Amino acid sequence: MKKEDYRHIIVESFIPADASSRHGLVHIKPVANQEPFLESMFVQCSKELSTDYPIGTKFRIKAKITSREGGTPFVSSHYTWKYEVLK
Repeated sequence: MKKEDYRHIIVESFIPADASSRHGLVHIKPVANQEPFLESMFVQCSKELSTDYPIGTKFRIKAKITSREGGTPFVSSHYTWKYEVLK
């Protein structure tokens, strides 16, 4: 992991149409127009973002794109890192 791989991006909470293969009802995704962070990517971050705020809340987080053993890319932010709730 290189420090320069991480960027501040805006994400939001939502309920996916098909959550059958995911954990929990509420998920986090990047908002539009932040390439290479795509709206179709799921975000791994603090559970607080999906449990402590209303659906549709936007946050600024520090994150990077990663994948597990060549799998589907996703956005990762350490669960202990600070985040900003946007109004």
